[in-house]
Formats: sequence, structure tokens, C-alpha cells
Amino acid sequence: MSGFKYIGKDIPRIDAWDKVTGRGMFTHDVVLPRMLYAKVLRSPYAHARVVSIDTSEAEKLPGVEAVAYFGNTTSRLFNPSNGQVLTMEPHEPAMDMNIFTAEPKYIGDEIAAVAAVDEETAQKAVALIQVEYEELPYVLDPLDALKPEAPAVQPVQVLKNVLGEPAQFEMGDMDDGWAEADLVVEDQVTIARLKHAQLETQCAVADYRDDGMLKVICTTQSPHNVLVILSHLFGLPESRIEVCAGAPYVGGGFGTRTGMSGKAEAVAAALSMLGHRPVKYSYTREEDMTCSDSRHGGYLYGRLGVKKDGTFCAVDVTAYLNIGAYATYSMDVLSVLGAYGICSAYHFPNLHYKGYGCYTNQQSAGAFRGFGTPQGTFMMETLVDHAARELGMDGAALRKMNTTKAGDEWILPYPVGSTGLNECIDKAAEAIGWYGDRKRKTKGSLRRGIGLAAGTHGSNAWPFCVDYSSVYARVENDGSLMISVASPEIGPGSTTSMTMIAAETMHIPIEKVRVRFGETGSAPFDSGTHATRTLYTVGNVIYKACLNLMEQVLEYAADLMGVPKEGLVMDDGMIHTADEGMRSGEKTEMSLGAVAHKAHLNSRRFLATVSDFIPNTPPWECHAAEVEVDMQTGVVNVKRIVCAHDVGRAINPLLVKGQIEGGVVMGIGGALREEMSYVDGKGFYNDSFHKYMLPTIGDVPEIISILVESCDPTGPYNLKGVGECASIPTAAAIVSAVEDATGIRFHDLPLTPGRVLRGLKEAGKAE
Repeated sequence: MSGFKYIGKDIPRIDAWDKVTGRGMFTHDVVLPRMLYAKVLRSPYAHARVVSIDTSEAEKLPGVEAVAYFGNTTSRLFNPSNGQVLTMEPHEPAMDMNIFTAEPKYIGDEIAAVAAVDEETAQKAVALIQVEYEELPYVLDPLDALKPEAPAVQPVQVLKNVLGEPAQFEMGDMDDGWAEADLVVEDQVTIARLKHAQLETQCAVADYRDDGMLKVICTTQSPHNVLVILSHLFGLPESRIEVCAGAPYVGGGFGTRTGMSGKAEAVAAALSMLGHRPVKYSYTREEDMTCSDSRHGGYLYGRLGVKKDGTFCAVDVTAYLNIGAYATYSMDVLSVLGAYGICSAYHFPNLHYKGYGCYTNQQSAGAFRGFGTPQGTFMMETLVDHAARELGMDGAALRKMNTTKAGDEWILPYPVGSTGLNECIDKAAEAIGWYGDRKRKTKGSLRRGIGLAAGTHGSNAWPFCVDYSSVYARVENDGSLMISVASPEIGPGSTTSMTMIAAETMHIPIEKVRVRFGETGSAPFDSGTHATRTLYTVGNVIYKACLNLMEQVLEYAADLMGVPKEGLVMDDGMIHTADEGMRSGEKTEMSLGAVAHKAHLNSRRFLATVSDFIPNTPPWECHAAEVEVDMQTGVVNVKRIVCAHDVGRAINPLLVKGQIEGGVVMGIGGALREEMSYVDGKGFYNDSFHKYMLPTIGDVPEIISILVESCDPTGPYNLKGVGECASIPTAAAIVSAVEDATGIRFHDLPLTPGRVLRGLKEAGKAE
């Protein structure tokens, strides 16, 4: 990148040393003096009422310091997601959860918890708690939950077992749209529930002191939001609570910690307030898999109207998602599914979307990388491929003629500022061999095919919520720069890119910049690391804070140097006159450190605090896949994935490609193997990595990342988001390639060998 010293360069990660040497601390590593360890008693029933509970034997066990249950802790309803903190009026966040419940609504719901001197003692004490249950009727499928005879999971709101009003978007006139269409295609798809499978399980260490201060170290992606939720739960002033996301690192997130880490923070805090000692609660892998949020599964039904020339006239999609027993993020996910997954990648003059969040007696579903957009994109791309097949048109050409262009009218409350989607489609298609010899091998047990899919998302959180960033920055005496942000580092390297933005904007060496992250005590409010927003929003306020500091520094230096401020520039930490025509002996120069020290001796500091709402901008992506299908076994082997992404501008191309590759692997897992399987009466079978089919190194294909730079006007240095985008069109591209290889379109994810083989047999194509 000409003109930039750091932007666009592959700068090594600033957290690399900590992580490769093992010196980096995570919440699981935290040990405090006199710390207790927690274990939780969970419901064995999908729906029940606690008739009686006796904790006396557990309390008598030596080493037990506190027992918490619904009778001796707060009974305030809450929502562990960011929605409780960020939902805009006139909407109300769905508050339907207690820390501990007397009416468990899924297998694994929290009944009570114990804090003891070690985990073994705590587990023994949990086993001593006597509970008498009355079993109640339950419902497990979202469509069954809508039937009149279904038991109510939560109190009836507008519709039975439906969270609030259905999410809905409309534009144009659907009757006109269908009338204009020469062809209408219809499809329905089924999507499985998935798990995040992050390496560090949910974990929190809470330390409530007798002076009324509560400090929590936890695995959250949103420390300030956790602070607000804890204040609500326990009636503590927000100023008396401090939350640290990790110590300082968080071992992966992918959405599962957007807000609270399950209930780890709440459980640990409740026990610490009872026992007056620090309490650590670490989810086991089984608890993490079966008792914290998953990705939404469910059913989608769609219709697409198209003219003979390929122009899209109308689209209508209805979604029924299994949200589980509690709301968490579900209303937002349903909205994003429709807004980004259905209504945004392509331009529709007439559209309608309706999304139902259906309560069931299963673990809750919440934020997961892509936040509903992958589900919507799979539905949309299924319809587009169907239309291309019926029209006899090239799939890439059909997409390009209908993509959303800059300035197009759409349903989102911000403009389409820039788009490189058609360039992404061209580059992905070319790299996968789309325009070469496409003759499909029609005989033999191994068939190859290629397919592609396009998509979009946002660079900030859902647009109808309060989601802003703040930053505190200061110049130290020696001219180095300290920046404090509340967004944590959860693995993508965002703090490295933040450091690059600060160094570039302040024109100082990058080694003189430190970004402190993930703490509410040292940084002002920020909604956290989620929603593909971190670098776009936090980078923006860092950029503005650095410009503010530069203004202060140059103004002060102008007085010291006796020249107008407008005549000064800073380069590599040195302030000098901008007039290069001056004779060498007359040029004035001072280091930033010298100016800062002079200011210090005169009782002056260069400080900046910026708090701002950054609207949003769409990133765009197209993935192309090459697969090999075994017609005898149904095994799908992904050979190549080409990923072309419009990222605005790549601040650190190496980190951007790392995000793309990670998202692709998650997308492959959801496309081919990953699936939470429920066993009636026992709960989810997948209680460990051994029972959950994550992709391994042998499943990772060649991944080719192509960066398209459209230089968006709203992002700092024209960047856009990228974190979630690679997981959005991957499954759709793989299914399209499987259709190319076999001639069969599959509509249910994942494409497990059994599901594929069954489809091949039904079509008479199995070898």
C-alpha cells in the first residue's frame, strides 16, 4: 500500500509471543487466594417443577462454604445476551431466565450450585442435594411447538411458544412481483443445530468483597455488558463492579460468549456473595456442549420469482427456528437471517420475510458466527441455483446481474456505500475453473463437481440496536502511546490491527504503541468483540482519538518551536516543519517525547476520549468449492475452496486471510458433519468433542483467499468487517458443488454420508 507505513502490511501479531510460549493467561489459569470451586446441579428432565429441595446435607459436608439455589439468591429475570443492554426503544429485551430455576425447562437447566475448597468436594456436595421433581409435558421440535396442543414452554406472549412478534421485512408489492415473474421456484431447507466448540470452556472467577466491590474475570466477549447484567441481577451500582475479559486472553468465542459465558459469571458471583470468598466456576466440556447456547437450527421455506432474462422480481421466505427454552439472542438472529441472509446480497424490488422464534424444551440457541446469515444464505442460494437450473442460465451470470449495487434501495437503515461483490464472483469463479471444461464425470464411484455461492453481512452489530464504541488514549512522557479499549482479544488478532491503526494515524513507531484491552476498569463502554464489528468500530474511535491527540500535540509543539501549527507535521515520532524548501540549517525539529516531557513539566497531558456510534457498511463475499463425492459411501470430500472477499481495505492481510480460513473450516463442519443430535429423555448426545464431528486437519482442503478492496468510505482507512463472513456462503457453495457432481440437490444440512447415500439411492444414482 503506497503512502502507508503499517496499513496493508503483514505485521506479526502482538500476542504471538505470549501464546506460542504459553505465558499468556486465560481465565482457566486464574487462581486467587482462598478461592473456592463451584459445581452445578442440573435438571435431569426436559420440563419439570421442583416440588421440594433440601440442601442441608450438602451444607454439612466439610469443605463446603456456600450453596446457592432459587430460594436464597436473586430471583430477578434477565437475559444473558447483549440484547438486555443494547435493545433500542420501543422494543423490550426478552427477560425470561433466572440464575437458578424451580421450573427447569430443558435437560441441564440450573437448579442449584455449590462452592467448596476443591472441585471434588463440590461435586460430592451437589450429589447430596435432595430434589423432588414433578415431570411436566415438553416439546422438542419448533413446528410441533406451534401446534395448539403443545405445552407452553414460556408464558404465552403474542403467539403460543413464539418469542414476541415474528421478525418481518417487507418492500414493494408482492402481488406485482409474482405477476411480473415468468418463473417461480420453491424450496424448503432444514438446518441442524451446531455448537461453537471453542477451546476454552465457559469460565468465571468472581470475587465479592465485604466493601461491596465485585470483580469478575471471565471468558466473555462483552465485558461492559456483563457488568450491566450483573448490576441488574444483584442490585449493585455499576461503579462497584469490574469485569475483565480473560486474563487477559479469551480462548475463542465465535458468539457463545457474546454477553455472559453461559451463566458462569452469574453462578460464580452468587456463590461469592454467599461465601464471601472468590469463587471459580469452570464449565466441563459436557456442560459447555449441552448447557450453553448453540447455533439455531430449524426450517426455512422460500419462493423466488424470476423473469425469463434472469431478473429477480420477488422473494418470500418464512423461517421457523428452534430457539430452545430461553430467548437469549433469538429475536436478533431471526432479524439478521432475513435482513442479511435473504434481503441484501441481491436486489429485489418486492420482498417479504417472516421469522418465527419457536420455544422448545431444549438448551437455548444464541449468537453463533454469522448470526443467522448462514442459514438465510443457504436458503437464498438454494433458490438462486434452482432458478438458474430452470432457466438454463449460468449461475455466476445470474447472480451478477442481480447483485445489490451501491445506491440501491434496500431494507437496511444505512446506505450501500460500496460493493465489490461482482468482482468477488468473477475472481472466485475464475480461480475454481468455472469457465473451463465443465463436463461432469457421470460414471464411476468418485464424481467431482464445482459450485459457488455469494453473500453479505454487516461490519457492525444489528442496526436496530445501540452498539457503539469508546476509547481512552494518552501520550506518555516519552512520546509512547497508551490506548485502552474494552473489546477483548478472543483470537483473531484485532488488537494487532488496532495497534497498526494507532501507529499509522499518530505517525509513531509501532513498538511505541500499547493497546490495553478487555477491562471495564480501564476503558469506557464498548459492546464487545462480536458481530464482525471490532476493527470497524473500535478502529474508528481509535483513529479519531489519535487525530485528536495529534491536534493537541502539534498545537503545543507550535508554541515551543515558534512556528504556526499548520506548518508542522509528524513523521516516525519526530515533529518538524513541513516546508521542505527551507535551508537545512533552518529546519526546526523536536521528538514527540521531548514535546510530551515539556508538557508534563508544565502540568499538561495529551489525553483523548472518544465515544461514537459508527453506522454500518456491508462486506461482500463469494465462495467457490470443488468437491469429490463417493457414490458408494456418500462421503463428500472438499478438495478446494476459493474465497473472494470485499474487505474494503485489508489492514493486515495475513490476519484477514487467517480469519477467512478459520471461517471456511467452520463452514465445512456445518456443511458436512457437525450436528447436535437429541436423544429423547437423555438430552443431546454430543457432550464432548469425541461425539461431535468437528473437522480435523485431514478434512481441511486447499483454501485460496482473494482480497478485494473496494475502499469503503465509512471505515477507518476504508476497511470493512471480515470475521463472520467466511462462514456465511461456504455450506451453500459446497451443496452447489455436490449437485454439480451428482445431479442431486440436497436441502438438509449437514450432508452426512448417510444422508447423502440415502439421497443417491432414492434418486437411483448410488453406485
